[in-house]
Amino acid sequence: MISSRLAEQLALLPEYLGNHMILTLCALAIGISISIPVALLATRVGWLEWPVLTFAGVMQTVPALALLALMVPLLGRIGFTPALAGLVLYSMFPVLRNTVTGIKGVDPAFVEAGRAIGMTDQQLLWRVQVPLAAPVIVAGIRIASVWVVGIATLSTPVGSPSLGNYIFSGLQTQNFTAVLVGVVAAAALAVVLDLLIRLIEVAVSRRNLALGLTGALGLALLAIPALVPMLPRAEGRLAGRSVVIGAKTFTEQYIIAEVLKRRANDSGYRASNLQSLGSTVVFDALKASRIDCYVDYSGTIWANHMKRRDQPGRESVLQIMSDWLLKKHGIICLGSLGFENAYALAMRKDRASSLGIQTVSDLGPRTPTLSIGGDYEFFVRPEWQALREQYRLKFAAKRSFDPTLMYPAVQRGVVDVISAFTTDGRIPAFGLVLLRDDREVLPPYDAVLLLSPAAARHTGLKMAFEPLIGAITDEEMRQANMLVDLKKASVSQAANWLYAQLEEGKKP
Repeated sequence: MISSRLAEQLALLPEYLGNHMILTLCALAIGISISIPVALLATRVGWLEWPVLTFAGVMQTVPALALLALMVPLLGRIGFTPALAGLVLYSMFPVLRNTVTGIKGVDPAFVEAGRAIGMTDQQLLWRVQVPLAAPVIVAGIRIASVWVVGIATLSTPVGSPSLGNYIFSGLQTQNFTAVLVGVVAAAALAVVLDLLIRLIEVAVSRRNLALGLTGALGLALLAIPALVPMLPRAEGRLAGRSVVIGAKTFTEQYIIAEVLKRRANDSGYRASNLQSLGSTVVFDALKASRIDCYVDYSGTIWANHMKRRDQPGRESVLQIMSDWLLKKHGIICLGSLGFENAYALAMRKDRASSLGIQTVSDLGPRTPTLSIGGDYEFFVRPEWQALREQYRLKFAAKRSFDPTLMYPAVQRGVVDVISAFTTDGRIPAFGLVLLRDDREVLPPYDAVLLLSPAAARHTGLKMAFEPLIGAITDEEMRQANMLVDLKKASVSQAANWLYAQLEEGKKP
């Protein structure tokens, strides 16, 4: 009997696998259709070979996630388009390299024999060199297919659903069943695609029509998801009562997105979640109405997007931020959900006690002998710069972690201090203490519900979400996070628990 956790993940497989396949096949088709003609041209125009192969090689040196992320500002979009562009670039190098190598590796005797019987350069290319180089060219295509299948899992943070959704959310929520399903599905897809391409190669070499048709049919079956749109368009989406809810890459965001989805569904909308988005990506998606809503934090908007360093107070930050969002971007801030998830520096209680550290001011003079860990974003955020300047923090070492791994790292003494999140249930569970920001350097981080310019025009959606404003306490959010991070509940179970608390709070 399939466990409930595995069944929950398998229910998501058709959507994730379908999106992954169409992204992979489109990238390969475009990459191959560009690479082979360019490579053939490079074998005919001598000076072109070096720049073509160098460009393709440089693309391979750029980390895959960075390349996909760069496509977002370059193309001004999130989702399928930037992911496709990045994967096309990644697919080109092995095809270019192998095509050039295969053509140049043809025995000159065959070329001379062709010339001797009066073949033109074009005839030599298509009747002699390409057929003889075909095994090497196909080998490059097979390498590209495996690469693209693997790298496509990194399309999730730029808003293109894929098997990477399993991996990113599974790692964040310690759901290794999800990670395993994603890894196995990606590996299986890579193997099947490689076998189908190999089958077509054998069919061509043996001139076996049946084998060729079998391979082509297999590829056609993989391409069926192309008939399903990757993402709903912003235009007309809300009119059809379909809502896309964004979420960043940590447990709390997944839970809140599920609560918003449940609330929207209960109000007659058809809601879906677009998860594991980067902070900048999700905000830009909201501005462009490519998603309809998500929960952000007032301090993040204040410091990262408004570039403010002053601290006028919690209520003032919320009001000024709301006015700025509406005036600058047409985004509606419905208000705070009631809890605050702030950045804070945390240490093990026994370690802080032995060093006599209670506040960040106490920490400052000790930092030359201590190390600090932060999430991927922390050390490039304005909040870290402000803390470092105001408290003169000069740590001996700093290390970036996946948020899930930060807490075990400080608990085990891998680092002395971490950048914690105040609603994280692992703080008390791991015996940690939060250091008081005694100079009030950090801004407030009220969880605020934001609606896109398109969604802001729909009164029904605002009415659906308004009961959530001010309805969630810090302790309730901490308990929901703890259910996932420590008690191994699924995100859906934690969201159901939190939603039940909200419904209970409505009762007289």
